Amino acid sequence: MDQAVVTAELPKTPWGFVVKQPPACSLTDVMSEQLAKQLDEENEAFASLNNPVADLLLSDEAPETTSDLMLAKMLQMQFDHEFDEQLRREEKKFNGDSKVSISFENYRMVHPYEDSDSSEDEVDWQDTRDDPYRAEKPQTTPRRGFTGKGKNITTKHDAVTCGRKNTARMDNFAPEVHVGDGLGMDLKLSNQVFNALKQHCHSEQRRSARLHEKKEHSTAEQAVDPRTRLLMYKMVNAGVLENINGCISTGKESVVFHANGGSQTDPKPVPQEVVLKVYKTTLNEFKNRDRYIKDDYRFIDRFSKLNPRKIIRLWAEKEMHNLSRMKKAEIPCPEVVLLKKHILVMSFIGKDHVPAPKLKDVVLSSEDMKNAFYQVLHVMQQLYQECNLVHADLSEYNMLWHQGKVWLIDVGQSVEPTHPHALEFLFRDCRNVATFFQKRGVSEAMSVYELFNSVSGLNVPVGEEEAEFISEIVALEKRNEDHVQRRGKKTFPVSSDDGSPPLQPDCDD
Repeated sequence: MDQAVVTAELPKTPWGFVVKQPPACSLTDVMSEQLAKQLDEENEAFASLNNPVADLLLSDEAPETTSDLMLAKMLQMQFDHEFDEQLRREEKKFNGDSKVSISFENYRMVHPYEDSDSSEDEVDWQDTRDDPYRAEKPQTTPRRGFTGKGKNITTKHDAVTCGRKNTARMDNFAPEVHVGDGLGMDLKLSNQVFNALKQHCHSEQRRSARLHEKKEHSTAEQAVDPRTRLLMYKMVNAGVLENINGCISTGKESVVFHANGGSQTDPKPVPQEVVLKVYKTTLNEFKNRDRYIKDDYRFIDRFSKLNPRKIIRLWAEKEMHNLSRMKKAEIPCPEVVLLKKHILVMSFIGKDHVPAPKLKDVVLSSEDMKNAFYQVLHVMQQLYQECNLVHADLSEYNMLWHQGKVWLIDVGQSVEPTHPHALEFLFRDCRNVATFFQKRGVSEAMSVYELFNSVSGLNVPVGEEEAEFISEIVALEKRNEDHVQRRGKKTFPVSSDDGSPPLQPDCDD
């Protein structure tokens, strides 16, 4: 019945009944204050949320919300709070029951209204002026040198005043000296203790400076200094080396590294395997190094103008020239690839990263040992007569056995026969070689005197004692030195009995 009444009230059209629309509300009514109050009352009817943002919005002491900035901050705070809750759930789900957990705290939105572990009233005691733990500062003494009168007079030599001054002066020590804070302790250091501490700090600074300089400018047993490492890296970057594999031997004068040759072909291709001989910049282990170079006429003019560290580069250059002479005479020895300051790159004597064994370590048959002796004898004669050099450190330690041949290495100390001590060095080499092969049972091995005359061709008369033979050698060296000083020539004055001409030094390219 009611439906019929309603239908009767609505106008009928060919398309059905027309639904009556509610009256439109004007813009003035929408923006009216009455409508705004009505909306506020409806919002207050909802239940409050249990979070800090809702408490802040609905609290009695909530700030005025008439400012758009305040509303934006409150909305942003609500969004950040929901984001943090979601982040905590994700963190808990991600970690699970794992013993090692990952924290997402760095991604949280922290506001001053929450997550504050410190109180606003907490103040750092170091920032306060009334610090109960502050040390008492020493009182300054006036120019007259004392304060007070009568029995209360205090001079500048007072123990308490001096002790406090010494404590305050400890702050002037170097930063690496840990003197502590001493707050509230009222420390008093006597002059004796303070002077001892001051002297100790000064000594430690000097020792630290020496250690720093030694680390930066010297090579160690199996390590190199930063400058040397930089040179080695530059060789790799330039294509001279492909990589550096490691140290293969150490000695008193150098450290030897194995490396693979790079792709550089200018001026000549680099071998597949090379060695880097890094000369030590420390002069402690080889103090008599200058004995082999200062009297060498090839470097005497440059030697006097160099400092001890630059002499190391001269030593590397000396070995390069000696190896070049030996290579021209076809003596088995390493081939020079590159010289860079105190790093000498040479061909590797060995195969597949395995260096050739030294003559003292190799086990040879009696026939091979006999053959090795004759090879060494021939090499010594070539070195002296064709290369015009004396090895000066020849022994089983500086001879390698590779591919059935004896190879000579370490010729940095080699000198020419015109050197003031060349014959003494040659006699020492002959003694080392003769002693080694005699101990290995080579019956054909010569004595030290026969070997010396065979190599040098001087035919020095052999006496009953070694001292007489050495005295003859020293006399020959003296005559040679006088001849050089008198005529300015580098010609050996003593010729052999067979009428062969004196030895003439070769010129380095």
